[in-house]
Amino acid sequence: MSNDTNVDDPPEDASETAPDGDAPAEQSERQGDRSPPEEDGDRRTDVDDPIDEFEPSPDEEDGDDIETVEDLGSTVEVDPGVEVDEDIAEDDLLGGLKIDSTADIEVPDRLVDQVIGQDEARDIIIKAAKQRRHVMMIGSPGTGKSMLAKAMSQLLPKEDLQDVLVYHNPDDGNEPKVRTVPAGKGEQIIDAHKEEARKRNQMRSILMWIIIAVVIGYAILSPASILLGVLAAGIIWLIFRYTSRGTDAMVPNMIVNNGDQRVAPFEDATGAHAGALLGDVRHDPFQSGGMETPSHDRVEPGSIHKSNKGVLFVDEINTLDIRTQQKLMTAIQEGEFAITGQSERSSGAMVQTEPVPCDFIMVAAGNLDAMENMHPALRNRIKGYGYEVYMDDTIEDTPEMRRKYARFIAQEVERDGRLPHFTDDAVEELILEAKRRSGRKNHLTLLFRSLGGLVRVAGDIARAEDRENTTRDDVLQAKRRSRSIEQQLADDYIERRKDYELQVNEGGVEGRVNGLAVMGEDSGIMLPVMAEIAPAQGGGQVIATGKLQEMAEESVQNVSAIIKKFSDVDLSEKDIHIQFVQAGQQGVDGDSASITVATAVISALENIPVDQSVAMTGSLSVRGDVLPVGGVTHKIEAAAKAGCSKIIIPKANEQDVMIEEEYEEMVEIIPCSNISEVLDVALMGEPKKDSLVDRLKSITGTAFDQGSVSSAGGSNPSPQ
Repeated sequence: MSNDTNVDDPPEDASETAPDGDAPAEQSERQGDRSPPEEDGDRRTDVDDPIDEFEPSPDEEDGDDIETVEDLGSTVEVDPGVEVDEDIAEDDLLGGLKIDSTADIEVPDRLVDQVIGQDEARDIIIKAAKQRRHVMMIGSPGTGKSMLAKAMSQLLPKEDLQDVLVYHNPDDGNEPKVRTVPAGKGEQIIDAHKEEARKRNQMRSILMWIIIAVVIGYAILSPASILLGVLAAGIIWLIFRYTSRGTDAMVPNMIVNNGDQRVAPFEDATGAHAGALLGDVRHDPFQSGGMETPSHDRVEPGSIHKSNKGVLFVDEINTLDIRTQQKLMTAIQEGEFAITGQSERSSGAMVQTEPVPCDFIMVAAGNLDAMENMHPALRNRIKGYGYEVYMDDTIEDTPEMRRKYARFIAQEVERDGRLPHFTDDAVEELILEAKRRSGRKNHLTLLFRSLGGLVRVAGDIARAEDRENTTRDDVLQAKRRSRSIEQQLADDYIERRKDYELQVNEGGVEGRVNGLAVMGEDSGIMLPVMAEIAPAQGGGQVIATGKLQEMAEESVQNVSAIIKKFSDVDLSEKDIHIQFVQAGQQGVDGDSASITVATAVISALENIPVDQSVAMTGSLSVRGDVLPVGGVTHKIEAAAKAGCSKIIIPKANEQDVMIEEEYEEMVEIIPCSNISEVLDVALMGEPKKDSLVDRLKSITGTAFDQGSVSSAGGSNPSPQ
């Protein structure tokens, strides 16, 4: 980068330190690496510094300690130095690892080797670092997006780093000059300028006191002029103090200092306001009278400038306002961006620097909704010059992955620095929890932030007891303590309903069914559904209450199609009222209550009681097939807590059930694939029930009987 920087009073030593023949090389060194738009321009950087002849230190030239991208591969040694028994690896929760505790597991030094389960994203990060490409990562929170961005900064070369200096512009004080120098040289330049300014101020001070002494001495010799002499001395002092500020203004302001940087810069600009992201100019309340701060000293760099030659990470990219995203896009395109005021409190109305280099790699991240409010041109810029990658939520459960999970726990212990290491049975319990949180059979969750929180809670419990290692009991206690807010609310609802007898878990009731739902992502709750049939005041209709959301309303309509098909009752003369009891302020979303609604309505139409010891969840097609839903594990546990002994789930979800051991003996799980199977289990009263079920079997669809259900079970539906 090069910009005109013509300083009226360069340090006197500058012209003496470098021979004339070195000028071209010196000029080239000042310019550093320039972006392509800058090379086509006509700006130059002509700043005479007393340090220009200094060579970089040996430490600056030695980049051998930073491994290059070519040294990296996709294969990670999971357990170096630890014995692995391959004969038992398939069935062993530790994947065959022979350890006493996580202290036996070696943690890799590089972040890129610590990434678990995101192999595609990891390989893309390595490629993007090598080719300097932008990356956008979309996925659930806690899947390792920020860790991958930090890992990318470790893969970039250090030798390209630069310091950025801002100089006073004697021609226009509101347009400070910008200069880039190799990393580490900026401090030397500033020290030399400060030393030169100190010498000049010292000489000026000596001259000032000599003049004041002469004036006062003359005034003493002439008694009539003593007062005038003192006044003259004061004026001389003010003049010297005022003019000395010009010398101080010659000292440049280093806004980016990479002298001590061991790896390429990494800047996390998540949630940053415009000034913090794009740079700003501080407000100066003293704008005149010689008391103002020079404009170049008030320049503040933004994250885009600090991340020059490094990585700029912005999570939740859609939270940036559109104008900021537009400016960010300009910075990406040009590789440089001038600093000016970004708010009403700054001095940016007048001050604007020359363009400051910001040749960074952009790593944008967010959830799926991030793409909706993201500036389309900014996304196009990232996609056109980089990669887009979706972060997985789960990964297949293999012995290798279980070994990596054991290493993940060792990484969390080492990163925290205060936790006792985990015993082998504690690690096994955490891997079981990872299986359970995945919501899918033979899979492990990749939501490592929440799992890491459980590791820290368990470690804190062991540390409070002053134990050498964290045990399985500590992990079990941590699971109870670290319940989510939703789970705590769900448990509280269950207890309150027991107190007020709102929860029915025995006997038979017509038109009432115990449905199951989830709150948040990991909390189950029992949600009763009631149905009542009444004479129609006009045309017959289905009336549902409980703040149903769009998907729930559609599921009610699907249920009415089945009811109209099998029922002998003329529904045009009947109104069907459906109530979701105590659905709460959020109402009901999703269609996982479809079989619950159908069972309640059919029970009310046929006057057949529903077994209240049964709870159920499942979606329902218009042909009567029971379709898979999410969150079955949490729903089953909620039903067990409420006292139900039988739980109906979709047959496709049978492989997803991973309940805690304490609930296994409490409930019977009954998978069903058709509404007739659901009614056969849920309804009471053999003669009428048998007749109804036989009639339903003859008219409802069998679309999934030939194996389609099993294929659907391989999906990962979101919790309903």
